[in-house]
Amino acid sequence: MKQLIQITAGRGPVECSFVVAQVLKLILEECKQENFKHTVLHRTEGLENGTLQSATVAIEGKDLSKFLETWVGTIQWVGKSQYRKMHKRKNWFIGVFLLEEKMLTELDLRSVQFQTMRSQGAGGQHVNKVSSAVRAIHKKSGVSVTVMDTRSQHQNKKIAIARLTEKFYEQQLEELKKRVQSTWENHLNLQRGNPVRKINGTDFKKNKTQKNRYKKERNHLKNELRKEIWNK
Repeated sequence: MKQLIQITAGRGPVECSFVVAQVLKLILEECKQENFKHTVLHRTEGLENGTLQSATVAIEGKDLSKFLETWVGTIQWVGKSQYRKMHKRKNWFIGVFLLEEKMLTELDLRSVQFQTMRSQGAGGQHVNKVSSAVRAIHKKSGVSVTVMDTRSQHQNKKIAIARLTEKFYEQQLEELKKRVQSTWENHLNLQRGNPVRKINGTDFKKNKTQKNRYKKERNHLKNELRKEIWNK
């Protein structure tokens, strides 16, 4: 199963862009834990360093629907603003949406047409007399490359396939980026309330509560030690 998701701050302030960047990290960490293949296709930087207005991720793996159920929807973060210390608001909302665009497709070599031609330029008489250069054309997309790196037609064909695959992939990424940038309805449809996930604390760490408990215990022991010293 393959799916594209978009994480967005909507029309929210810089604090929401901060949350988008942090949620992206959490999603990528969980993808690694679940052994999902994942690629960040697009990022829109926020106004402050380390913030993101939106991010688009391609995810592939088994039982992906269960994973998406825990993320797709409204995400609520409860924490103090990192940029406006005196701001009283503590609840910030971002959205995670499924994108309906088709997933990146792999290059089908059966759709690739190869043409041979004589190489031009430096290389001696052998290069000019033998049709060693190779042009590879992907008929469906129109993407093409021409390779004349070596005197071997076989080697040039291998190189052409590699470069055509890379160029084909880059073209699809550019098309996806354009579609993502034009998907403003996601930003307008961000709903507050009924969040699918609620995150507390400025560090976004799951064990933050446990750390606080240990800190309180240490402080308590220090106070008890001070009392004993003063009593002596």
